[in-house]
Amino acid sequence: MPSTGLFDLNLKKAVYEKFGVPSYWIVVPDPAGPQLVAFELSGSRYEKIADVTGDEVFRARAPFPVEVVPARLVAGLPAD
Repeated sequence: MPSTGLFDLNLKKAVYEKFGVPSYWIVVPDPAGPQLVAFELSGSRYEKIADVTGDEVFRARAPFPVEVVPARLVAGLPAD
């Protein structure tokens, strides 16, 4: 739903930033083009640290070390 994406990238992100949430990830679970966008606080502002799609690997350090591959998050979901 497009309005959810706008909410996540604008209002929700701004609120989390204001309250000092250290990491904020947005996952787009589209089987045709899965994506993960990750932000980390740098001072009092979010800085985009990753924007990966498909089989690209995101290696997070915070809030804990983990590898995330967007395609694996949607594996098994039916394509529209």
